[in-house]
Amino acid sequence: MSAQSPPKGPAPQALGPVQARSVPAATAATPVKMRKVALASFMGTVIEFYDFGIYATAAALVFADAFFPALGEHAGTVVSYATLGVAFVARPLGSILFGHFGDRLGRKRTLIVTMSLMGVSTVLIGLLPTAASIGVVAPIVLVVLRIAQGLAAGGEWAGAALFTTEHSPKARRGFWAMFTNLGGAFANILALGTFLITGLYMSDETFAAWGWRLPFILSILLIVVGLYVRLRIEETPAFEAEAKRRRAGDGLPFKEALVHQWKEVLLGAGALVMAFSLGYIGIGFLTNYGTATLHLPRPQVLGAGMFGNLLNCLAIIAGGMLTDRFGRRPVLLIANVAGIPWALILFPLLDTASLGAFWLGMSVTFLIAGVGFGVAGSFLSELFHTRYRYTAAGLSYSLAGVLGGAIPPLVAASLIGSYGGFVFGIFLAAYCLVGLGCTLALRETRHRELTEVTQSEEKTA
Repeated sequence: MSAQSPPKGPAPQALGPVQARSVPAATAATPVKMRKVALASFMGTVIEFYDFGIYATAAALVFADAFFPALGEHAGTVVSYATLGVAFVARPLGSILFGHFGDRLGRKRTLIVTMSLMGVSTVLIGLLPTAASIGVVAPIVLVVLRIAQGLAAGGEWAGAALFTTEHSPKARRGFWAMFTNLGGAFANILALGTFLITGLYMSDETFAAWGWRLPFILSILLIVVGLYVRLRIEETPAFEAEAKRRRAGDGLPFKEALVHQWKEVLLGAGALVMAFSLGYIGIGFLTNYGTATLHLPRPQVLGAGMFGNLLNCLAIIAGGMLTDRFGRRPVLLIANVAGIPWALILFPLLDTASLGAFWLGMSVTFLIAGVGFGVAGSFLSELFHTRYRYTAAGLSYSLAGVLGGAIPPLVAASLIGSYGGFVFGIFLAAYCLVGLGCTLALRETRHRELTEVTQSEEKTA
């Protein structure tokens, strides 16, 4: 057996500290280099999740009338949110598909493809004729393009997170890794801001007729900038080191991840469902709830969303920095614990129909979610072995997106309409309890190296 042979037993991360030793990264990560890497990761997720965010906002505001008018207002809104959920279902498939290429061909090349796919899909949604023009073809094409967005997003997050974690020094890995989700939160601000500006400078009729298309079409500007930044960044040292050890005929990354670390894939997803459930209730459902149910002015609702996402950015930064000081698990545990009582009081607070209460509800919701998202990049990257890390981390994150990001907005209208907001709050609190239990079941990861070999490999060298 050669020195390059892969281990035959459990994944290195599942072994004890005596059984594995770290291999130093191929190149030193200078502050200048890390700033470039962080910018590449940040810009990539800004683009990917700006596109995701404008879809969520458009689904809340106009898609029911534009693409599902025959269903009526209530059913059209439900189906509109269902198309939002379609992308979350596609995300795990994107994680597997692009994770395979990311683990085999490299992080950089795969991320360029995911960014291009997301960008093209988003621009085409902005150009898509409505049901009034082409009938049933319109919602069908919308769903197809939404699936493409989901596939791209599934491949994007893990690659962007690994791009920063695999470049960064271990002592500040939490800080640098948070730039991936920071880009997502900043993208939400851009998405809401573009809808706010277009809504302020045109009538409701004009906005519903064509104004909603502008944010989708303008995303092409972000794509050009993002591709330029990513093309100028080198491949990660951890991937290059693993590529040198890999033999032809090694197992599929997806199969290896499920064989060696299926528990970590599931528990990692469970640990993050709180952040997704609160985050996507904020960016998607509450926008519609504020305008359609509480009858608050749309500019104020969008402004509250922008302010909430600003706090989300600050919470992501704080969460990432705190993990370097106190560890990933303690910070994530605190976020999940804080989410339980907040979920129970959120809708009774909103149902006062006070504008101040709505701003407060948005703000605290995004603060708690942001702390959870600030942990995600470093925590999931450190859970998995290099040779299938892209696939496993992306799959875990995408599963969290399906469970936490797709389901709560989809069932919210029905639960609240039938049983009231407090019952839906219990539903959200259950997500926080799941996150708490899964986080407790995982070990602390901040001291792990991201490039490792096992003793079995050393003995055969």
